[in-house]
Amino acid sequence: MMQRTESPPETARDAPPETPATIAPGALVVGGAPEGFDAKLVAALVARTEGPVLHVARDDARAAAMAEGLAIFAPELPVLHFPAWDCLPYDRVSPNPEIAAARMATLAALAHGFDRPAVVLATLNAVTQRVPPREALAEASFLAEAGRQVDVDGLVAWLARMGFNRASTVIEHGDFAVRGGIIDIFPPGWENPVRLDFFGDVLESARRFDAESQRTIEKISRVELAPASEIILDEAAITRFRTRYRELFGQPKLDDPLYAAVSEGRKYQGMEHWVALFHDRLETLFDYLPEAPVTLDHQVGEACKARLEMIRDHYEARREVAEGPARGDVPYRPVPPEMTYLTEEDWTAALGARETRALSPNRLPPGPGVTNAGGRIGRSFAPERRQENANVFKALADHVRAKRAEGPVLIASYSEGARERLGSLLADNGVADAREVRGWRDVRPGVNLIVWGLEQGFEADGVTVVSEQDVLGERLIRRARRSRRAENFLTEAQSLTPGDLVVHIEHGVGRYLGLETITAAGAPHECLGLEYAGGDKLYLPVENIELLSRYGQETGELDRLGSSQWQAKKARLKKRVREAADHLIRVAAERALKQGDVIEPDGQPYASFCARFPYQETEDQMRAIEDVIADLGSGRPMDRLICGDVGFGKTEIALRAAFAAANMGVQVALVCPTTLLARQHAQVFQERFQGTGLKVRQLSRFVPAREAAEV
Repeated sequence: MMQRTESPPETARDAPPETPATIAPGALVVGGAPEGFDAKLVAALVARTEGPVLHVARDDARAAAMAEGLAIFAPELPVLHFPAWDCLPYDRVSPNPEIAAARMATLAALAHGFDRPAVVLATLNAVTQRVPPREALAEASFLAEAGRQVDVDGLVAWLARMGFNRASTVIEHGDFAVRGGIIDIFPPGWENPVRLDFFGDVLESARRFDAESQRTIEKISRVELAPASEIILDEAAITRFRTRYRELFGQPKLDDPLYAAVSEGRKYQGMEHWVALFHDRLETLFDYLPEAPVTLDHQVGEACKARLEMIRDHYEARREVAEGPARGDVPYRPVPPEMTYLTEEDWTAALGARETRALSPNRLPPGPGVTNAGGRIGRSFAPERRQENANVFKALADHVRAKRAEGPVLIASYSEGARERLGSLLADNGVADAREVRGWRDVRPGVNLIVWGLEQGFEADGVTVVSEQDVLGERLIRRARRSRRAENFLTEAQSLTPGDLVVHIEHGVGRYLGLETITAAGAPHECLGLEYAGGDKLYLPVENIELLSRYGQETGELDRLGSSQWQAKKARLKKRVREAADHLIRVAAERALKQGDVIEPDGQPYASFCARFPYQETEDQMRAIEDVIADLGSGRPMDRLICGDVGFGKTEIALRAAFAAANMGVQVALVCPTTLLARQHAQVFQERFQGTGLKVRQLSRFVPAREAAEV
């Protein structure tokens, strides 16, 4: 478990004031725009503009915060997300397909003339990277309508050229699958994939469907597709790449896999970092929005300098290796940074040619090119959290009562469960009229509770916003993971190295040999080579990699292809599982007959204790907590095993169970396998139980004998 750290609110106030010269010539610096309030200012700017507004966030976290703020202030406002690649400059890996698809969806929308009021939300890393020209996206589209003829082979070839990934089942954006007369496609920017059902060469029907359940969501009559990748592998692009690659680096050597793969029209891992060679020229996101005003996140100017310096460092490191003595590594010949990324001069020129506002949370002295929006960072309750016997929720209630006379008070929580807890804790401390709201339009005089993941509250225009983090301290948010397939199965060949043992669901344990290109039906196909007992080999198409899982050990006996050995192993294992299950059922039945103490958590103290948890509970974690509390109150001995990886929140479950029991007056012992864990858990328990009146002590061989005897 990570410990909570306190960040004093004065940090932002003490930062040096920004000036237009440090941002861009002609930029207007808007002070008094803390996080949350800055979204209100951006929404107000869009309301005064006929077309889109470009907002450049410092990083992904700030972009997510802006998107959440815009949903609060202007839920009907279209937001086009333009994320940056999730890999380093000059990396050997490609960007995540879903990120690439999101970028292409936004570029395609802008290329086709998106002129409605909207916010194009991009990160600094995304804006400083060049993109394919507008005409390339405007021309690279595919339209199919139900009841009309479609060149099916041409569609499949188009999907491959546009960067779609052929798979057995569509799972991510940019996937497509062909099964007879049915083609499944997951287009960029679409929430769900689409299924095209052909009768010969006529599109009989088209429908959106759920990728997990495969159930139809709705029927549609028209499907318009955009590229899924910034690289379009058609003949013209391949010719451009080959020509420009030779111009830059000379005649390629035989051991250059990038040049060989592109020449054959095959995708290559990390090829996106040579995107400049596939197009006649590259443009920028500013070119897609020629007249759009720009708003800049706080400290974007400093972040831009650091980003461009990092790009140069990565390029120089790659170039030095490429020009050094020959090594056994795969050759990497980097493209000069100005071909793929903006320079400082490009950045300054792009901002200087349009209306630009740089937002700052600090209150700035007025002057040329500087104005103030009237917002300020709200109060932090860190002093009350540090005091041993202070009640932070009483301090919050007192603050709310004082501020509600000046205007509406908004309490922002990270989740619905946290909102409900804070509402009940406020009621326990005398603020019983708090109402739940969904957005800014629902806010009324008095106390309003909203789900909004603000890091810090703010005050502006007679409105007071208090964030959950102001009250409880810094939180670390774990995003819920979307599981689309069994996680023990492999999803990428890059996660394997030759020599690894793998298990094929039908053929058993084999040894991975590496990727090989096999010619089948006159066309090259990439396959995973697997070796089995006796030297037998199996070639598995890469799109069927989900049939493999890792073997649990580094060494083991290989199974024989075509024999019953693997099936016999599975049958023996199933028998042992049934025997173990029978034994466990008998033991559980015996324990269910025994009686135990009834332990039920006391409402208000338990809610206050839970509210101090510095994370957002996951669904599985909340279910485990509820099950444990139900066990304690069942009157039977609790017999429950909590499983989870490191940092998944098992300790918090133990903390809440221990508090529920100890608060009823009984003693609780937490038994640890090592003295190190005992010391670590003692520190965590002492921090969380601070101010509750319950004592936490440690017992181990490192505790002095006298102290241990007292305990």
